[in-house]
This record gives sequence, C-alpha cells and structure tokens, in this order.
Amino acid sequence: MSQASTEFEFAQLLKNLSGAPGVYVMTDQEGRYLYVGKARNLKKRVASYFRETGLSPKTTAMMSHVADIQTIVTHTESEALLLENNLIKSERPRYNIVFRDDKSYPYIYLSTNHPFPRLSFYRGARSEAGRYFGPYPSAAAVRETLAHMQKVFPIRQCEDTFFRHRSRPCLQYQINRCSAPCVGFIDEPRYREDVSQAVLFLEGRDHTLNEHLAGLMETAAADLDFETAARYRDRIAALQRVQEQQYVDRQRGDVDIVALAMAGGEACVEICFIRGGRNLGAKHLFPAMSLETTEVQALQAFLPQYYLGKSIPPEILISHRLPQVALLEEVFSDQSDRKVQFKVGSRGVRRRWLQMAQFNADDALRRRIADRASLARRFEALRDELEIDAVPARIECFDTSHTAGEATVASCVVFDMNGAVKSDYRRFNINGIAAGDDYSALSQALTRRYKRLKEGQGKMPDLLLIDGGKGQLGVARTVLTELQIEALKVVAVAKGRSRKPGFERLFIDDLRRARTLPSTSPALHLIQQIRDEAHRFAITGHRQRRGKARVTSRLNEIPGIGDKRRQALLRQLGGLREVARAGVDDLLKVPGISPVLARRIYAVFHDAEH
Repeated sequence: MSQASTEFEFAQLLKNLSGAPGVYVMTDQEGRYLYVGKARNLKKRVASYFRETGLSPKTTAMMSHVADIQTIVTHTESEALLLENNLIKSERPRYNIVFRDDKSYPYIYLSTNHPFPRLSFYRGARSEAGRYFGPYPSAAAVRETLAHMQKVFPIRQCEDTFFRHRSRPCLQYQINRCSAPCVGFIDEPRYREDVSQAVLFLEGRDHTLNEHLAGLMETAAADLDFETAARYRDRIAALQRVQEQQYVDRQRGDVDIVALAMAGGEACVEICFIRGGRNLGAKHLFPAMSLETTEVQALQAFLPQYYLGKSIPPEILISHRLPQVALLEEVFSDQSDRKVQFKVGSRGVRRRWLQMAQFNADDALRRRIADRASLARRFEALRDELEIDAVPARIECFDTSHTAGEATVASCVVFDMNGAVKSDYRRFNINGIAAGDDYSALSQALTRRYKRLKEGQGKMPDLLLIDGGKGQLGVARTVLTELQIEALKVVAVAKGRSRKPGFERLFIDDLRRARTLPSTSPALHLIQQIRDEAHRFAITGHRQRRGKARVTSRLNEIPGIGDKRRQALLRQLGGLREVARAGVDDLLKVPGISPVLARRIYAVFHDAEH
C-alpha cells in the first residue's frame, strides 16, 4: 500500500466515522492487531492519531505500521471498555499494555449440599452448589489456611468417594483433625454446628465466633458436661493461636489493595487480598508495556484486564488517582451486581496496608530488574562461549522421558531474554517407535516441531539445545537438513562421567570434540537452567501419560470389562486406587457389575498386591 493511497483511505475513514462511543482496532498489512483502544467519541479519538505534531515516538512508530483501522460502535462507553478488554485478552496487540497472567485464583470450597459438608481447595468456574471463600493469592495460601482450620474445626477435607467407602476412621481422626463422620462418630447436628463455626472464621467474624464458643463452653459447664466444656475451651485456645498468626482488621470487610511500581520500562503490580478483615496474602504481577507508558496509564489498563470476569470485592484501594475511575466503578459494579468503589487516600489500617503493598511492589520490581540483568549477562556469556555473532534472543531445548520405553513423551521449552516463555512450551506424545529408542523419539519430536515452524506456526529459535550427546546431535542435524532449516546453531548437552552438575560436555555442530565449561561459567549456568526445565517438563508429561495409560490398561485386562463398565467403575468409586481398595460389596454397587465380575475384579487387584 503506497503512502498516498494510505493517506487517502484514512481520510475517507475519518470522514465517515461516527461520533458515538466504541472501539477502534489498528492492524498491519498482514491483518495482525497492533493496537486496540476505546473512545467516548470515535471520530475525535481516531483523528487524534493523524495530527502533524504532538505524537509520542511510540505512537509515531506504531502508525508507520498501520495499514487499516476498523471501528466498532457501542451503545455506551462502559460497553466499549468491556469489548476493548476482551479484544486485548484474545489478540494481545503489540502496542497495548498486556497482562499475561490469565490463571484463575484458588478458593476454599464448602460443599453445603452434602449431609456432612467438606472443606477443600478449589480452582475454576464457581458453578457447583456450595460456598466459596477467597480468592487466595496462591495455592499455598489456601493449604495453609486449611491446615490452620483443621487444628480448630474437625471438619472433613477428604474426597466424597473416600468418605463413602470408609469402614473405620482414617489417620485424620487419630490426630484430632477430623471428627470421623464417615463412620458415625459424630451426628449431623453436631457436625453442622462445627461447620457454622468454620464459616464464621472464614467470614472474618472472629469476635462473634469467640463469643459463641465461650457461650457454648459456659452452657456445657453449667450442665456439668465438663468433657464438652473442655473441648470448647481447647477450641477457643486453638483459635486464639491461629488468630495470632493472622493479622485481622476489626473493621472486617473484603478489600483488595493494588499498588503499582515502575522503573526502567518495567512495571510491577502488587495485589493484597483482604477477606473478612483477614489478610490472605499478596501476589505480584508484571504487565508488559512500552517505555513511554506512565504509571497512571499502566494501572488504568491493568485493572479491567485483571478484574473483569473475576470475583470483584466491594472496595479496591489503589496507589494512584485515575482519570477514568468513575467508568471503572460503573463497569465493575455492573459485573458484580453490587457497588464497587475505588479509593486512593485512606487512613489507619488501610493506609498501612497500602504502604506495605507499595513497598512490596517496589521491592519485587527491584529484584526482577536485578534478575533480568543477571539473565542478560548469562545470555551474553553464552554468545561468547559459543562464538556466535549475536546474543541468542530465543533458545529452545528438547528432552525425552519414558520408563523402560513406556509412555514416551518429548518436551520443548523456550527461553528468551526475559526467562522462560511458558506459553510456547510444547509436549509431544511419541508413538510408533521401538520401546526405548531415544533417537527415534527425538527425531519425531523435532520433525513435528520444526515442520510447524516452517509452515509459519510460531517463531524460529536462534539456538537449539538437545539433552544428550553426539548421537542426539546427529539426529537433530539430520532433521534440520531434511526440513531445509539452515544457520540454526545446535548444541547437545551431555552429562559428564560422574553425572554431576558442572561436568557437562557440550557437543557443538561445527566442532569435532566436546567442550567443557568451568563450573562457575554464567553460560553453563544458563544451559543447566534450560536443560533442567526441559527435563522437568518432560518427566511431568511422561508421568501423566503413564498414569492414564496404566489406569486404562489395568482394567481393560479384566475379561468382561469394556469401556462403559471401566468408566462406571472409575466414576462411581473415584479412580483406580479406590477400585483396587474396594471390596466385593462396594464393587456390586456399581451399575453393570455382576457378582461374578465383582469377584473377578477383586481377585485381580488383590492378587497383584501379594
């Protein structure tokens, strides 16, 4: 497209644009998204990109690549914000501020539809009947809270399938972490009383809970039921110890604290989770942005990407005043069906929380910049050691994993100057080769990977690492030659004779003899880091595939067990382990399992154990 025709088409576009609110999408000549923005007035906002002066260097650079601008008119600015957020998340335009962590956060789940409700870790769509408490910043925070609760409230945390098939109490009862409702050691009303106390704790209503327990203790003592009174006394003491470990704000309420720090083109957002007045912990995130982005712009762009589609607390403390805070409050309130407020200036405990969040954001950003500098030095050292022209901007590493040839899986991990690029990781289930043939497994994985890259489905690396020796190097060179991929540096990383870190030998495609690097070499440290990550990723995939295969094959070996009966057994009993543990009477409860077949299944698993 010529410059003249571009100017003409954009002039025509501006002439016909609406002054309504909406979203505009800038794309390049290949149709890739460059930038997505929202506007209260589309005509004025898009026209601002074509003024002769006043554009920032970033905007000027972006406009030099723009081949087309599409607009979508919406009824309101709020609707435009929602649409903009969806497009940014799905398309990840090059010039937008992009929040790359789309993982859901974990909750504590209470299964209230069960006669004896269960407390458990939960992550995912909150569609099941029951109550959800959180979100928590990490899985570790959930497990820590559940561990604390077990010391105070003896509520079961076992799976329903495990609960249904108990004939005697498990270890949790023996160590006073469960009241054993599975075998009738506690009746339903008393268990429900324990559950209601746990809910008060999770809601942060500690004062109410303490008074309630004290009242129950006094009532039991007055009735001369000293054993029950002692039990409540011990529960109050245990609860006091837990409360000492978790700072609680007497004002209660659900609040998120969001603080942003920026330096050197990097940004860190620290989010603290306060639920029921209790600090559940914090998480720091690193949105991607350009050097010219201001702190206000970064925070304004981050908030909708992070919160929309998630559970939103009624109050969010933020570290910077935002120009469009009223719009965010309107959209967030509509999403959560309740009023949501953003606050900047706070007093007392909330002010201290915000200060601590800001300190943690600054500290996390400082450490990240230091880590980036250290990683950059490792990449530069690798360039020098391998004597290549430029620092490799992208490195891929392959490894294979199997157990005696069973369930072979190959892994491909990707690193760039920012560290691991986990969104580009790939696993390959290897089929059609002789058991234990590592060369064929590697060849299959490399062929599948680089055939796709040759077809344009991904980015070609600057350096290829292979976990192995001279044989694996030869396999890699053969595959790359067949695919006509040239000028790709290949290095095979073999463990030394002692197989200890620091003694690796490097087989490089243009050297006849293996090289060794000093154990203190930053280049070797980078190679070890990438190789170990490929090994971890391959082993994880292999174990998952092997476990799935063994579940399937073990049951399919039993005469009379087809796909439907196998699925019914696993679904009804809760997995292969529970099938192996089940008695004949338990097996007979599964639809389609006759007495003869139940005894056959029981015999197979118990013969295998002895």
